[in-house]
Amino acid sequence: MRNTARSIAQRVADIIDHATVAIGRAAAWSCLYVVLAEFAVVVMRYAFGIGSIRLQESVLYAHAALFMLAAAWTLQIGGHVRVDVFYAEARPRVKAFVDLAGAVLFLLPFAVVLGGLSTVYVARSWSILEGSREVSGLPFVYLLKTLIPLFALLIGLQGIAQAIRAALVLARTPPQRSG
Repeated sequence: MRNTARSIAQRVADIIDHATVAIGRAAAWSCLYVVLAEFAVVVMRYAFGIGSIRLQESVLYAHAALFMLAAAWTLQIGGHVRVDVFYAEARPRVKAFVDLAGAVLFLLPFAVVLGGLSTVYVARSWSILEGSREVSGLPFVYLLKTLIPLFALLIGLQGIAQAIRAALVLARTPPQRSG
């Protein structure tokens, strides 16, 4: 029974990790778009004297998508900001305890609060199909705002995977010291 629970927990964490990687890699392509579109904006403006609000706003959308959708992947691979003074040299069980405590006490509550608070904000935007304030801007502000609860969901799921993996490390019986 105990091995079955571990196996299920491991499988859930693996599924979350695979989804996180897939979404993060897909979002990473928006980085290429940001560079190319911003280059086009600069060339159009300074070489030809032409401006495009839609193109400028699309850079903003792609930039937001990159950061909001790839944040969970960054967390998964350990690329987020952390104070590594003690963590870097800590034993695996200490790291697991820190990861579990961080996920349960900070990350998951943050994700729940952000998701809950942003839902009304996003729903209001969807109800009016909110568009740009600029006449020639993109009419998809409601999609841009949808990235907020999506970010909360993805970071929360990755926090669950992190907590599962940490709990599995802590649940293993430590090696007995002979003495």
